[in-house]
Amino acid sequence: MKTPIPLSGAPGSPYTRKMLAVLRYRRIPYRFLPPSGPALKGLPQPKVSLLPTFYLPDENGELHAVTDSTPIIRRLEREHEGRSLVPADPALAFIDELIEDYADEWLTKAMFHYRWSYEPDIAKAAALLPCWRGFCIPDDELAARGRMVAERQIGRLRYVGSNPGTGPVIEASYRRFLELFEAHLRGRPYLMGERPGASDFAAFGQLTQLAEFDPTPAALTLQVAPRAAAWVGLMEDQSGLEPQAQDWLDLAAPPATLKPLLVEIGRTYVPLMLANARAVAAGAEEVQATVDGQAWRQQPFPYQAKCLKWLRESHAALDGEVRAQVDGLLAGTGCEALFDAGA
Repeated sequence: MKTPIPLSGAPGSPYTRKMLAVLRYRRIPYRFLPPSGPALKGLPQPKVSLLPTFYLPDENGELHAVTDSTPIIRRLEREHEGRSLVPADPALAFIDELIEDYADEWLTKAMFHYRWSYEPDIAKAAALLPCWRGFCIPDDELAARGRMVAERQIGRLRYVGSNPGTGPVIEASYRRFLELFEAHLRGRPYLMGERPGASDFAAFGQLTQLAEFDPTPAALTLQVAPRAAAWVGLMEDQSGLEPQAQDWLDLAAPPATLKPLLVEIGRTYVPLMLANARAVAAGAEEVQATVDGQAWRQQPFPYQAKCLKWLRESHAALDGEVRAQVDGLLAGTGCEALFDAGA
């Protein structure tokens, strides 16, 4: 048995939940550590404090703190055989990568927006999030920590672009996603077919908060997409699933529910990713975009420019016939704009 992988995180972190579910599904041993306290003593510190933090060896065996979920998933694919999250069909693998990034970089806006824009959600998060870093403290100190967390996170809404102008765009997009995902689940149990891909775990991570933790979107999720709400509970531990090679979606005959989801991605995620990349490249102080017909302004996010770069590299690396198949599937969805030479 391989040595368990140590990682630290918290239940209120969608990316922590994403990666714990990945480890369970892939049957990779791990040790889950609290995000603070003596269990972390002697472990390296990440460059930026994010959750989850994995502690993985480099080529010389020296531990490093690593925090980016998508590259960690790809590393685990190289180092652990079986139960892969990457479809064998390179065209489907690319679609999986695109939907994973949409979930990680766009759906998370809905999570952050709802949590820090509505009073019941703010109150719950302020009460519980500090507890996951240690609750054996006096009540007044715990309450003070909650107020500090809320003030800091509400101040960060500008980084995800949530404000009175963009809030309705985020909420309408989340509702459409729920409707589309609910329709998809009527015919198959995962985004990628009869077995989950990385995109499934990315969507699951965000939905652990939107469908289960934060009261305002949780009520909406139950109302609009009860299958999706139930799916979240089942995705927590998929270690008992026995995936087969033929279980992936067949892009030669894609389900009717796939293209509408790609259209939604092209409607929201794509224009913002392109505008953000232009702003980062120009050194601009503000991203200015039109998303779903509405003006969108936020601070530039260099990491998302890096995500777009990775996606474009994956697209460029596709074999000519495979790329033509992908481009045919993306045509007319708005997603094709990500790969336009002049974009």
